[in-house]
Amino acid sequence: MFPYPSGRIHMGHVRNYTLGDVIARFKRAQGYNVMHPMGWDAFGLPAENAAIENKTSPKTWTYENISTMKAQLKQMGLSLDWSRELATCDEIYYQQQQKLFLKFYNKNLIYKKESLVNWDPIENTVLANEQVIDGKGWRSGAEVEQKKLSQWFFKITDYAESLLKSLENMENWPDKVKTMQKNWIGKSFGCEIDFEITSEESSLNKEIIKIFTTRPDTIFGATFCALSPFHPLVDKLINDDQAIKNQVDDLRSQKISEESIAKNEKIGIDTKLFIKHPFIKNKRLPVYIANFILMDYGSGAIYGCPAHDQRDLDFANKYKLEVIQVIDPSDNSSFDNITAFVGNGKLMNSDFLNGLSIEDAKKEVIKKIEELKLGKKTVNYRLRDWGISRQRYWGCPIPIMYREDGEIIKVPENQLPLTLPEDIDLSKPGNPLDNHPTWKYTTCPETGMKAVRETDTLDTFVDSAWYFLRFCSPSNVNEAFNSNEIDYWMPVDQYVGGVEHAILHLLYSRFFTKALNIKKIHEPFESLFTQGMVCHNTYRNEENAWVFPDDVEKKDGKCIQISTGRKVIEGQVESMSKSKKNVIDPEIIIKTYGADSARWFMLSDSPPEKDINWSESGINGAWKICQKIWAIIDLNKKYLKLNTHDEQIDYKDDSLALMRLIHKNLNTITQSIEKFQMNVSIAKVFEIVNAISKFNVNNKEDEHAISECLLILIRVIEPMIPHLAEECWSLVGGQSSLTNEPWPNINNKYLEDDEATVVIQINGKRRGEVFVSKGASEENIYNEIQNIKNIKDALSGKNILKSIYVPNKILNIVIET
Repeated sequence: MFPYPSGRIHMGHVRNYTLGDVIARFKRAQGYNVMHPMGWDAFGLPAENAAIENKTSPKTWTYENISTMKAQLKQMGLSLDWSRELATCDEIYYQQQQKLFLKFYNKNLIYKKESLVNWDPIENTVLANEQVIDGKGWRSGAEVEQKKLSQWFFKITDYAESLLKSLENMENWPDKVKTMQKNWIGKSFGCEIDFEITSEESSLNKEIIKIFTTRPDTIFGATFCALSPFHPLVDKLINDDQAIKNQVDDLRSQKISEESIAKNEKIGIDTKLFIKHPFIKNKRLPVYIANFILMDYGSGAIYGCPAHDQRDLDFANKYKLEVIQVIDPSDNSSFDNITAFVGNGKLMNSDFLNGLSIEDAKKEVIKKIEELKLGKKTVNYRLRDWGISRQRYWGCPIPIMYREDGEIIKVPENQLPLTLPEDIDLSKPGNPLDNHPTWKYTTCPETGMKAVRETDTLDTFVDSAWYFLRFCSPSNVNEAFNSNEIDYWMPVDQYVGGVEHAILHLLYSRFFTKALNIKKIHEPFESLFTQGMVCHNTYRNEENAWVFPDDVEKKDGKCIQISTGRKVIEGQVESMSKSKKNVIDPEIIIKTYGADSARWFMLSDSPPEKDINWSESGINGAWKICQKIWAIIDLNKKYLKLNTHDEQIDYKDDSLALMRLIHKNLNTITQSIEKFQMNVSIAKVFEIVNAISKFNVNNKEDEHAISECLLILIRVIEPMIPHLAEECWSLVGGQSSLTNEPWPNINNKYLEDDEATVVIQINGKRRGEVFVSKGASEENIYNEIQNIKNIKDALSGKNILKSIYVPNKILNIVIET
């Protein structure tokens, strides 16, 4: 995943891009044509804030950061194809994005409507549902408010079923990510029921309230109806009743989200309206407006069954509404009016449903509802259309204008890109483009009539929803991408990034790929790997400033900062974050220990999918290993010959043992990189290093063996520590770059063991093991165990009843007790 150019790389970048670089170098060595590109997710509000703070422009700030971070990434030795570099703020990039916008608009996949939106009061902009985390803005952390604004939307819901169904075939994606997307799409089966208002004194009498429910089996337990404060019917109610309007305005000012409705006190407004129960004659249910009903799920209205839904029960108890139990618990548990019963059971107090299971009751109710033409079986999705309007300057301009006669006009393609003005004032509150004195004013290209440009810009997640396609044709000025290039390169074979993007970037990218309807490309990323975060133990001084962990020692149960002698407080392990002011600067680490040491540590300390705990001792250990590898190569360079590999050499004794160890580890390293088990690969490299360091060269055969083993070592460390590997390669006479050399062949004859380990049991209890030639007979095993004292003693004087021998594995001796 390409980075946001925030100014400097951080340790998360080092880990993420090192993992990707290992794969790129490894696959290149295996003979693949590898595209390993880099770009910049360059639009966004932080650039505006930084521009204000530093008295510069977002454009200048962004491109300066790109220059700095590019130099830092190059220090890491990443094998990136910089000829494909792109930035989403490049005019050539967002020109093609504007064309894609118009393409989607023409396909009716984009529309504009007044909608209730998530408003971030800190960033003064709209957030998509996916950008609200636990009721807070995903970036600012501010409590999100609800507002009604006219917004542009992508019809991502048109692809809800396709997005969901495709997850079944995405075998190379983490289950966690697929589960998160599945839950976010949120497919649920149920039924939509029409409830008729029966309030003769009201102008709304006989109007229909449509209610979607996933539990139609509980219909006989319904005792009230609740509407979202934003339900269209509520707008009609408040026109006729000022008192209700005041109360509704109060509810609408509150945050109503999945998180808030689970925690907040339930509040209702009695509308004095009633609806007819569909099956119980003369039964009427009171209608409330309530703060725990979401407008963007189902129809924005529910019928309350307090006995079997906790939120409904809390509401009913508060407003003294009827509670009717309709599920008889299968576990014979008793029901009270404090805790709703949500388990399994049989229907009761439900007329024609009595005695049925919950699932059978659902089917029967839906059948009756459809027979009476009061509703229908339906499917609902939690996923909502993607709001893409943002009230900021530093983003892709939307190629739309509004003509003075009210018509919406598309900016013609030959007038693209619609560029951002350079003379922008970011100091005023509100939308900077809307505040600009001239930019928004234009004329219609068709009629010459006056027109006003759209002053919202696109959500930056639009920029990142297709950038991987642009890498295939980064310099194409005529189209977003060339179909032949897409056919050759796509889908992305391996994608690496954080799990935090599961329902943001990753879901949007999947939607974009499907909506573009590219031939043969149904999903953007064939394989996905989500790496863990970089963390460390936290220590803070009395001023709450972060203290470097290796500057801390424990004395008498207290933590003392070594450099100052002051007491510090030990906290929990936490991720590195600029906001927490606890980051380690990679550039300092690279200058002190070298880029290869940083890469080695990031690969070796933990499985890549797990969080890694940063430590000074860890990076120091990585540096020492790099030194050891160099020392071994330098010490043995006199034996090294580039053409040393000779299949005809019949290795024996120590040289044979070394060759077996090297090739077994080479096999494991190869498989481990394929499986993203980089820490396992590192461990096996370390085993090779130790074996070579202990090997004594006594003859020509040994010289050949160590030469071949050292060449294998040099080649397999190149994906991990490329600088050192290239130096070692040059030292032994390599003429071209080591990256041009193929991956070492695994010689299968060295994977075959001539020896077997046979476990010895007595009456099923393990007593020891013997090492014998493969295929050794039971008699051979008995001869060997005569040399093992504890087994010999255990058998002494005992009557052996029988023995069970599994060749090459186990010998179980059964004795009389």
